[in-house]
Amino acid sequence: MGGIPPIADAPALCQLGVAELRSLYRRGELSPVQVTREVLQHVDRVQERFNAFSFTDHERALDMARASEARWRKGSPASPVDGVPTTIKDLLWVAGSVVRYGSLGTDAKPCAEDAPSVARLRAGGAIFVGITTSPELGWKAVTDSNAFGITRNPWAPAMTCGGSSGGAAVAAATGAGVLHLGTDGGGSIRIPASFCGIVGLKPTFGTVPAYPASAFGTVAHIGPMARSVDDAAAMLRAMSGRDLRDWAQGWMHAAPQPLHDGELAKARIGYWTTPPSGALCPEVGAAVEFAVSQLRAAGARVERVDLPGEDLHRMFQAHWFASAAHRLAGISAAEQSGMDAGLRQVASAGARISAPDLVAQQIGRAHFAAAMDRLLTEFDFLVSPAASILPFSAGLEVPQDSGLSRWTEWAGFSYPINLSQQPACVLPCARRPMDAPSHALPIGLQIIGARGADYRVLSIAREIERLGLEQLFAQSHSREVPR
Repeated sequence: MGGIPPIADAPALCQLGVAELRSLYRRGELSPVQVTREVLQHVDRVQERFNAFSFTDHERALDMARASEARWRKGSPASPVDGVPTTIKDLLWVAGSVVRYGSLGTDAKPCAEDAPSVARLRAGGAIFVGITTSPELGWKAVTDSNAFGITRNPWAPAMTCGGSSGGAAVAAATGAGVLHLGTDGGGSIRIPASFCGIVGLKPTFGTVPAYPASAFGTVAHIGPMARSVDDAAAMLRAMSGRDLRDWAQGWMHAAPQPLHDGELAKARIGYWTTPPSGALCPEVGAAVEFAVSQLRAAGARVERVDLPGEDLHRMFQAHWFASAAHRLAGISAAEQSGMDAGLRQVASAGARISAPDLVAQQIGRAHFAAAMDRLLTEFDFLVSPAASILPFSAGLEVPQDSGLSRWTEWAGFSYPINLSQQPACVLPCARRPMDAPSHALPIGLQIIGARGADYRVLSIAREIERLGLEQLFAQSHSREVPR
C-alpha cells in the first residue's frame, strides 16, 4: 500500500545500521573507508534529486574514515558509532567546515570549534559525510531557503519534507548516512521525521548539550534522527552528557541506559488528539487511531486526554517570535532585505511584544510545564499524531488554500512539548497512498514521556516499531481512506 520506500534504491552498504556496521567492522569483513566511499557517492545522487545537503567535503570524510579504519584494525574503536556515516544540520558548529544557518547573511568562514554534540560524535569516531539543509536560521517547519533552495520529500518530490531538520530527514530516509543530527525548537526533528517516514527524537531539554546558546532559547533541543529506534538510541548515547559551556543544561540529565522490552504491555497511555492550533486531518487521525488500537491489542491501557493549559499557540508564538526579533536585531537592514520574508514578518511581530507580555507568557509556560510534569505521573506516556496534516506542496509554509498563515498553526502536536521540555519520539505508523502508484506520504506517531525518561520513551518506541504498524495498517486498509 502506497509506494516504495526511498531507501530501496540505495546501495546495500548504505542500508546498514549501526549494529550491522559494528559487527562487520569487528569481523574485518567491511571497512569504514569502503562504507564511506559508497555513502559519499550516494550522497551526491541524493543531493541531485532532493537537495538535502548544504555542504559536503569528501576528502575530509575519507580522512575520518581512514582514521576509523585504523582504530578498528587495532581492535580499539572509539565508541559503538566509530565508522558510522553521520550528517550534521546546518545550525550546529563543525570545526573546519562552513555552517551558514541556511542563510546568505551569515559568516562564510569555517567554524573554529565543534558544538558539544558534534565534538562528542567526532570523539566517538562518527564520520561526517555532509551538512544538511535548514530553512533560514531554522525558523520554520519546512525546509527551503534563499541560500540553498528547496529540499524535497523523497517519497513525493513535489511535497515538502518538513523542517527545519528537513535535509537530515531526507538523508536518513534515502540512506545518505546512518545517523543524523537535528534540532527541534517547535517540531523541527519530529515533523520532518513524520513527513519522511523515519525515527526522530526530541530529547529531554539538556540531555544533549548546546553551545552556542540557541537564539530560540529553552524551547530549542538537539537530538538524533535515524531509520530505526536502535540507531537513534546509539546516537543519543554518543552525544549526551554534561558540558560546562551550556549553562541552561543544568546539572541534571538522563544517563545513557540500555533499551529494554516490556514497557508496552504494562503502559498507562494518555491519547492526545486535539491540538491547540489547527485541525487534525481525518486521514492522519484515522491512521493514528489504528495505531492506538494496536497498542491496546498489545496490552497497553489507553485513555483519551487533553493537554493542560490555555492558549498554548499564543504562548509559543510569543517565545518564538520574540526570539526571532532578537536574532535579527544584530543583522543590518541591508542584509535583512535578502532574508526569508516570513522570518522578517515574525521577527517584526516579535519586536512588538512588550516586556510585560513576554514575561506573562513565560510565567504561563512555567504553569503549563509543571502541569505536564504532573500529567506524566498519571500516565507512563502520551501518544498523539506527530503532525496534524499530511505533507503539502514544497516551497510553501502552509498548505495552499488552507486559510492558514503561519507554520505554527499546523504544528500544534509538536510545539507544546518544546514548551514543557519532555522527550518525544516520532516513528512511522502508516502511509497514505497518492495518485501515482510509486508515491506515498508517511504518517508519524508521537510518543511523549516524563522529563528524564528518554530511554523509556525509546524502549516503548522500539516495541512499537516491532509491531510493524505500517504493514498492519496497509493490510487493514486495502482501499484508500476517503479524501
